[in-house]
Order: sequence, then C-alpha cells, then structure tokens
Amino acid sequence: MLSAIIASPALLVWLSWAFPAQAVDSITFGTDWRAQAEHGGYYQAKAIGLYEAAGIEVTIRQGGPQVNHSQLLAAGRLDFGLSPNSFIPLNFAFQKIPVVSVAAMFQKDPAVLIAHASQGHTQLADLRDEKIMISPDTRIGFWRFLKVRYGFTDDQITPYTFNVAPFLADPTSVQQGYLTSEPFVIGETGIEPKVFLLADSGYASYAAVIQTSQRLINRNPDLVQRFIDASIKGWYSYLYADPSPANTLIKQENPDMSDEQLAYSHEILRRYGLVDSGDASLEGIGMMSRARWKAFFEVMAEDNIFPNDLDYARAYTLDFIGKRVGMDVFRRGAD
Repeated sequence: MLSAIIASPALLVWLSWAFPAQAVDSITFGTDWRAQAEHGGYYQAKAIGLYEAAGIEVTIRQGGPQVNHSQLLAAGRLDFGLSPNSFIPLNFAFQKIPVVSVAAMFQKDPAVLIAHASQGHTQLADLRDEKIMISPDTRIGFWRFLKVRYGFTDDQITPYTFNVAPFLADPTSVQQGYLTSEPFVIGETGIEPKVFLLADSGYASYAAVIQTSQRLINRNPDLVQRFIDASIKGWYSYLYADPSPANTLIKQENPDMSDEQLAYSHEILRRYGLVDSGDASLEGIGMMSRARWKAFFEVMAEDNIFPNDLDYARAYTLDFIGKRVGMDVFRRGAD
C-alpha cells in the first residue's frame, strides 16, 4: 500500500532531505483559519522536522473570524500569510501593496454551497432563486463569480454567522461552506447535505495561497524558497504518509478539533485532489499558472471588481514553484 510504504520510518527520515548547515531563520506564518486538516501540510512540516531541516524556525499563527492576517502581512507583522482565495492577491495588486503570491497549495478552492438533499437540487443553477446564507467576506468573494456566471443576485443573500443551526432548522435553506468542514458537521446530525463544489462549476480561484512581501523576496529569496519547498514536502507527507504528527499539533492548537473531523477532512483532501490535482499533478504541489490567473482575473473584471487594465501579474510570481519538489518521494512510494 502507498501509505504503508511512505509511512515507513526509513523513508520518513529520507523525506527530511538534508540541507546544508546554515544559521536558523525565524519566521512567522499566519494561516487563514483555526488549525485544521486544511493546514495539515504546514503542521506536518513542523512536526516531522522539515522546516528545521531547511534551517527555519516557523511559528504558525492561527487565523479566525476576527483575525485579519492579510492586513498584518501588509503591515510587515507576518513574514508569510495564507490567503483563502485569489481575490486577496489581486486586491493587493489593485492597491499597489507589495505583497506577492508565491505558491498555491490548493488547486481547487474548497468553497461550496450546501442545500438539503431532500429538496432535490441537482445542479448549481438550481439555486439561482433560493435564499442563500453567506458571510460579508463571501459577498465580495465567490459570490461575484456566481453573479457573473450563473445570474445570482444580491436579493438572495441572507447573513451567515458560521453556525449551521439555522440551516439545520430550515429544510429549504442553503448556505456557504467548505468542502472539508460543514458537510461533515451537517451529516453528523443525520441530515443529508447536497454539496455543490464551485471549483467543479468553473470557479478558477486558487486556495491556500502563500503570500509574502516583495521586500522579503528581494532581500532573501533563498529563505522564501526553503519555506515553500519544506511546506510542499510537508503536504506530500501529510497526504500520503502518517498524518498523525500534524494532527497532534493541530489539536494542541485547536482543542475543538476532533479526530473524526480530521479524518474526514484528510480523506476529502485526497479524494477530491484539492492539493495535488491539475497542474500540481504534473509539476508538483504549489503550482500556479499565468493562464489561470488571467482567466480568473478576466471573470472578476467582467463584474467590475477590478479595472480591465489592472496589471494583475503583480499579484504573483512563479519563481518558487514548478520544481517538482517532493514528487520523487511520492512516485517512489507509488511504485
């Protein structure tokens, strides 16, 4: 079995990839939510010593509903930050803030709309006339895609407070969610959710986008490369080796996280190829492309979120990805 091979102690030692002796760099990395399986690769890299082997001491700061790590990153209070989608990097470019995306750890954005299976909805377009619970951030996020591509309107919006109780109480309700999270919580109550993954309906946003300052890229590109490489290796290990080292750290950081939720999310990450499908299946985890950034920007410009003449290429660099880091280990295990 693949997992059994890659989880062997000898291979995990080999997975650490010896780096040249060097002084340790200390960095702070802000995630986009509370510690969860969707951050498993970073916690795995920390837990099994991949960051340490890369000469980096990494402090991971949890995000949350009242935490704006994008502002902290722009202000220089974080060295790296995790953006949940492609909107935030483009907003930085629009505002001419020198923050740059250096890797996209999720090829598919896990954003979903969730309805009750009992209502018989079969496609995303079926929700065009339904009231939908979304958050203020989502209103300026994937909701704009739904308006452009599917004709959704702001009249459909009702508030979402990251609590599934209103959804559970009303069988006609629809709400936003994350593929790896809310469907599990809802399913545990005995209610069957009908889940629509927006990435399967043309939504081209990346997710788990690692960003850093242009200043750090200019001053220490080697540090940026080492952090990205170690994080990529952490993701391969989390997905295809024993995820328990990361899960232990995640539960320490977020005691509300259960073993059942972690196991469910880990399985969904793999089943849907959220991390290593598409371009990442060919060029390695973290991959981004000019064509996809262009396609996403053009849809958003169509809704007048950004001006047509925006230099959207300021939002990202491809210099630190596409090197197939860690793929040899994955392929060797698969053989």
